[in-house]
Amino acid sequence: MTDKQKGFFYAIAGPVLWGFSGSIAQYLFTQESIPTQWIVGIRLIFAGLMLVIWCYFVDSKELFAILKKPRYVVQLLAFGLLGMLPAQYTYFMAIKYGNAPTATVLQFLGPLFIILYISLRKLQMPRRIDIISIFLAILGTFLLVTHGHINQLMLSPAAVLWGVGAGISQASYTLLPRELLKRFDARIVTGWSMLLGGIVFAPFADLSHMPHLTGTAWICIIFIVTGGTMFSYLFYLQSLNYLTPATTGMLSAFEPLTATVLAVTVLKTHVSGAEIAGALLILGITFLQALPPNLFNLRRYQKNHSSD
Repeated sequence: MTDKQKGFFYAIAGPVLWGFSGSIAQYLFTQESIPTQWIVGIRLIFAGLMLVIWCYFVDSKELFAILKKPRYVVQLLAFGLLGMLPAQYTYFMAIKYGNAPTATVLQFLGPLFIILYISLRKLQMPRRIDIISIFLAILGTFLLVTHGHINQLMLSPAAVLWGVGAGISQASYTLLPRELLKRFDARIVTGWSMLLGGIVFAPFADLSHMPHLTGTAWICIIFIVTGGTMFSYLFYLQSLNYLTPATTGMLSAFEPLTATVLAVTVLKTHVSGAEIAGALLILGITFLQALPPNLFNLRRYQKNHSSD
């Protein structure tokens, strides 16, 4: 395989595993009645622990260096409690009250909230491409939650609120660790944030009370922790060694695609045409944000590329 082929393989495999994880979580909530808090706590603690152990064998010195300065510890706790934990919890709650395809798509509203945050922080109007992204997000969300009926919500209010919360959490998940990621390996930052977030969340997850788990439920939970969290993230990071972040960002659309296919074919979840249209509009934000910043200024773009 060429480096580009390897990059595409890793960039697609990661989101596909995430998509499987969302659909499996839907199965656990609807068919096995497993508490959401319990799954989130188990996922954070054990996936975080596995990543930390992985990093220990790869670079033990760097693994503990992040804990030696109070400044980094505070940032790590902030990321774990305000980024990682809310991103996991809101996403699973959106699945519980809605379904995996809808929750996964609403999670892709993250870039919208990043655009709004940056615009407010800098006190400036969004770029033209950002305004188009905002319009697509609003229209896509409307179609997704109403199926095109102005006076009726087709999703429960809880599913909508948790789904939008997943989008906001995805934005904080992206913004909070920026300084840490400039200094430390992303696997180290993610592993510690998962573990710390899981430990703090443990009392609320009621991990001491083990729910009744069938053999199928055990297999599903093991997959969520390993394939759906640890390996999916490692594959995604590995893809960045071969592809640009813009390309990997666009290929992340395989996550909602996988979740939708599994939900429809295996879990028998009904998906309407309006939902598909809304999902495509929201996913379009990711593609727009990956375009060159001056593309919509055609004169400048043609001038810069006239010699190509």
